[in-house]
Amino acid sequence: MSLAMTENEILLALIQAIKEGKKTAFQETIDELQPYDIAQQYDRMPSKHRNKFLLFLTIEQLTELMQELNREDQLDVLHKLGVEKSTKVLDLMENDDLASFLSDLEPEKIEEILSEMKQGESEVVQNLMNYPPETAGRMMNNRYVWIPKHYTIREAVDKLKHFAELAEYLNYLYVIDEQKKLVGVVSYKDLLLGDLHEKVEDIMFSRVVKADVYTDQEVVAKLITRYDFVSLPIVDENDTFVGIITVDDIIDVVIREANEDIEKLSASGKAIDFNTKPVVAAYRRLPWLILLLFIGLISGGIISGFETTLEAVVALAFFMPMIAGMTGNTGTQSLAVVVRGLASEDLNFKEVGKLVMRELWVGIMIGVTCGILISIIAYIWQGNFILGLVVGSSLLITLIIGTLAGTIIPLILYKLKIDPAVASGPLITTINDILSLLIYFGIATAFITRLM
Repeated sequence: MSLAMTENEILLALIQAIKEGKKTAFQETIDELQPYDIAQQYDRMPSKHRNKFLLFLTIEQLTELMQELNREDQLDVLHKLGVEKSTKVLDLMENDDLASFLSDLEPEKIEEILSEMKQGESEVVQNLMNYPPETAGRMMNNRYVWIPKHYTIREAVDKLKHFAELAEYLNYLYVIDEQKKLVGVVSYKDLLLGDLHEKVEDIMFSRVVKADVYTDQEVVAKLITRYDFVSLPIVDENDTFVGIITVDDIIDVVIREANEDIEKLSASGKAIDFNTKPVVAAYRRLPWLILLLFIGLISGGIISGFETTLEAVVALAFFMPMIAGMTGNTGTQSLAVVVRGLASEDLNFKEVGKLVMRELWVGIMIGVTCGILISIIAYIWQGNFILGLVVGSSLLITLIIGTLAGTIIPLILYKLKIDPAVASGPLITTINDILSLLIYFGIATAFITRLM
């Protein structure tokens, strides 16, 4: 297949091969594609050709295709393949991917699928599904190579070659003792450079970074990121080696967690994408927006309470949206910084104090700069020095408070074991609107006699 072929040309070549029944030509095209690209071509394939598309794929290619499809398409493919082929595909699928696939199905369907699989594979998948969602135990797989510590390098290499096709990654060999406890790790590089008669326990790295089966997936992601690992060993409560988590699974977790945080920061609730129906999208957004609507009524009550001040100095109304908007903006910026930091750092009391002090200074510097600037604008526009002082000092104070609110609120939620991303942008903005209006009109009322 030419490297210059476009996706449309590849699709046409596959359709032509299917129509003419040329499996060899079909495979020549498919062999050049990555699993993701095969899934894309299947998605674009006309419905009338999809059955033959699946028929022309090898079991290995069908397995790769399955792992790239969404839940609905996976079920459709299994139905099209029939019992015999679908069982072979399920047996070859990574255990963690299969557990994830099954977790959303009805119990009867899960039992039906597991009963068709090989007993060993079925038991492994059932074991994974016993662990809570979003834990290391639920994500791990058993496609790894382990060796006893008494092995020589030659024996280790021989075993590595024997299980090469079954192992997902060959970067590390995990060393266990007689009780199957993890005691060390050996890299493929160490095996290549070592003497063939040398003992594995003499060259292994005994300080192994690992996680237990109940470790949260975000913590696992931090460990793999921190140490630049390709895979991380997982142990049970008895420190027995039971599986590994690979970097490709962690990338999926990071993307999924980032999307969840974005959804919470925007107060949109559950996932909303380009394909979400309008009614569903509106339903998922409404709860937060209705709550914020009622909170926003407080802002109207504050303005009504300072009606006399507004009537006396109408120019105050011009700066009101700017004060509230700037305060909300700086609070949202701080919120984003904190949520991102909490996702990648392990904060202790000292680090929290350092972060709050830094954001305080950021708020002061931003507040002083913007306060001076708006004071000059207000003075030049209205010719009233006191008005400039009121607007500038109000903006200074509200920007400091807004920055601190955007920093402290998610930290408090994090301490209370609540996802800090729920301190969403709209919520922080609404709270800061109320505080900014109180401060603005409070200062203006104090100087009312000199503003008139």
